[in-house]
Amino acid sequence: MTWYADHLPGRTVRLDGTEYRYFSGTSYLGMARNEAFMDLLRAGMDRYGANYASSRGGNLQLAVYGEAEDCLARFTGAPAALTVSSGMLAGQLVVKALPEAALLLYGPRTHPALWRRPEDNYQAPWQPWADALPERVAQASERDVVILTNALDPLQGEPYDFGWVERLPAGRPVTLVVDDSHGLGVTGEGGGGVYRQLKAFSHVRPVVIASLGKALGLPGGVVLADEALRDAIRRMAYFGGASPVPPAYLHAFLRAGSLFDEARQRLSANIRYFTRLAAPTGLFRYQPGYPVFYTPANALCDFLREKRILISGFPYPTPDSPHLTRVILSSLHTEDDIAYLGECIAAWSSGPGAAPPALA
Repeated sequence: MTWYADHLPGRTVRLDGTEYRYFSGTSYLGMARNEAFMDLLRAGMDRYGANYASSRGGNLQLAVYGEAEDCLARFTGAPAALTVSSGMLAGQLVVKALPEAALLLYGPRTHPALWRRPEDNYQAPWQPWADALPERVAQASERDVVILTNALDPLQGEPYDFGWVERLPAGRPVTLVVDDSHGLGVTGEGGGGVYRQLKAFSHVRPVVIASLGKALGLPGGVVLADEALRDAIRRMAYFGGASPVPPAYLHAFLRAGSLFDEARQRLSANIRYFTRLAAPTGLFRYQPGYPVFYTPANALCDFLREKRILISGFPYPTPDSPHLTRVILSSLHTEDDIAYLGECIAAWSSGPGAAPPALA
């Protein structure tokens, strides 16, 4: 069922005059409803207006773009960063910048931002695919090899282990492209995501792309890479011809470091609390410290809606894809919200006929 709202949800959403607790969406740090962040954004709009109708290749440049990109590079540990108007564009720019003759090896459920064609998407367990990569790379011809995958699984809670990178054959040019849209701001050192982990593998060339519109609450995307790739993308027509991130948001980002830190601490506390409540039910698969809890029990969505709780439940990434049911936490949720959610889930899991399908 699709519901329509006339306002942006926060920890709650009002539908047809009824208020529901809202455990969905990807605003993990709650920036879209953070009043202090919105104050910074309003100050940015006073300075830069609502939008910047120009090209990043124009003869008038706003300094805020370079300042924000330097900040993102320091935040993530990357040599260089480049902002663009969306995570989808960031992925497509990287794919277009790859050598045409390279062998591209796609991981299961890699985000559509990195696809060349629909056939690049397939469903399979991630770890067996990753474990087979060292041999696949070793058997490849002299072509450059590009491995493309997500940093984590925000859909079904399958943990990802990048230890296989150590086993890739030395002396082969391998580029590792990782979509960190759902991790940046939440995972890694200080919320800096996966780049620092990947750059520790000296025998691969790490490239990270991400949407900034999830945990960080910015309408844009970013490419994290070495300076050579950053500069190559800057020269592309697809970059110069695209609109940039509205500068007011980057103004706010540069001043919001403490807000992100505080929100991440609240989110961590919420995750710990809900994990204690959810673990005994056996309903969920989840990654420790991450705010997404997947269950194959799709009927839970309708049950919780009757209790005035909305969780995530829809086919993804296309209408013909499998149905995904998830509880998603944010920093906005209160202890009372989570306690009530836990109480309702416990009631459902102990009710007649409520046993869910087995977690794969």
